[in-house]
Amino acid sequence: MNFKNLDITKLDRRTFLKIAAAMGAASFIGTYKADIVRALELSDTNIVWLEGADCCGCSESFLNAAYPDVIQAITRLGIYVGYHETLMMQQGVFVDGRLVGNSELNSELALEEYMNGTKPLDVLVIEGSIADGPEGSGMYTTVGGHPFKEMVERCAKQASYVVAIGACATFGGIPAAKGSVTGNMGAQFLQTAKGGILGANYVSKAGLPVVNLPCCPVNPDWLTLTLASIIIGKGGLIELDRYNRPTVFCPPDYTIHENCPRRGFYDLGQLDTEFAEGHCLWKLGCKAPITHADCATRLWNASVNMCTQAGSPCIGCAEPVFPDGTSPFYVGMEMMSTLAGVDIDTIAKVAIGAAAVGVGAHAVRRIAMKEDE
Repeated sequence: MNFKNLDITKLDRRTFLKIAAAMGAASFIGTYKADIVRALELSDTNIVWLEGADCCGCSESFLNAAYPDVIQAITRLGIYVGYHETLMMQQGVFVDGRLVGNSELNSELALEEYMNGTKPLDVLVIEGSIADGPEGSGMYTTVGGHPFKEMVERCAKQASYVVAIGACATFGGIPAAKGSVTGNMGAQFLQTAKGGILGANYVSKAGLPVVNLPCCPVNPDWLTLTLASIIIGKGGLIELDRYNRPTVFCPPDYTIHENCPRRGFYDLGQLDTEFAEGHCLWKLGCKAPITHADCATRLWNASVNMCTQAGSPCIGCAEPVFPDGTSPFYVGMEMMSTLAGVDIDTIAKVAIGAAAVGVGAHAVRRIAMKEDE
C-alpha cells in the first residue's frame, strides 16, 4: 500500500488502524506531516503529564526515544507540555529567592489553571500508580501537599482524552502488588478489575474511557502514535480491548511468542535451562506465550531489539495481572501453581484461547507425568 498518497484525515476506521499498526512513529509522523500541520492550524494541543507512585521509567523511556526523539515529537506534533513534574523542575514557588505569583513561572499555578478549566486540557497523561489509602484519602502519595488522587480526578474532569502509561498507571503495577497496604491502583483498573481511581464508568470529554498503554516502561512509539492519532482528529477511532489497551498495540489474538526472534528454537525443542545459551527461554520463565503486545515486531531501543533478544525472558508486563500473575519471573510456566491468576491445571484442562495453547500443552504433559508417577 502506498501510504504517501493517502489523506489520513479522511481514512475509514479499518484502513487507519491498519496503517497505525504497520508503521512506526517516525514513519507515521513523517508521512503525514502535512496532515498533522493542517490539524495543528485549528488549535494547539495542551498536555498535562502527572506522575504518581513510579520510578519515572516511562518519562525516561519517552525521553530516550530516537525516531522521533522527544524534541522532534513535541515540535512536529505541536505539543505544549503545560505541566510535567520532572521536566518543570526549574519552576517553583520561589525563583531567585522571590515568590513568583504567575503561571508562567510557577508550576503549581500552571497546573491549577488546567484543573479548574481556565486553560483547555486536551490530553492528560498519567504515569505511576495512584494511592487511594489511607481510608480513601489518597494521602499515601502527595505532590506539593495535595493528594495525587485528587489531582488526577480534577484533571480527568477537564481532559478531552486521558492516556495512562506504564504498568503502574494502567493496572496498578508493582505499588499495587500483593502485600501493598497503600490501596494503589490504576486510573481505571486494578489489575483485571475495572474501576480504578476514576471509576468503571468514566469517559473523557471526547467520550473515550482511559486509554491504557501498559508495559514497564511504556514503548515510546505507542505514546507518540496515540498522541499523533488524537492530534489529527482520529482519537475516537482508537479501538480498545476489554482492558482499554489499543488493539493495534496489544492484539487480542496475537502474543509476543508468535513472532519472537527465538521462536524457531521453540519449534525445534531447543529450550535453554541456563541463561545466555542463546535458544528459547521458555524453561527460564518466559511469559511471551500469554502476553499480548507487538514488542517482537515494533521492537524497542530505537527499533534495535527487545527483551528476549537481550537474553531476558518476557515477564508479561503488558498484561493487567503483572506482576502478581506473571511471577516468579524466572520459573517455567508449567512449574507455577497459577498463571495470570488461573490455576495451571485448569489451563491445561480448559483452553482459554489460542494464546494459551502452548501453555496448555506443557501443563497437559505435566498432568500426564503426575499420573504416570
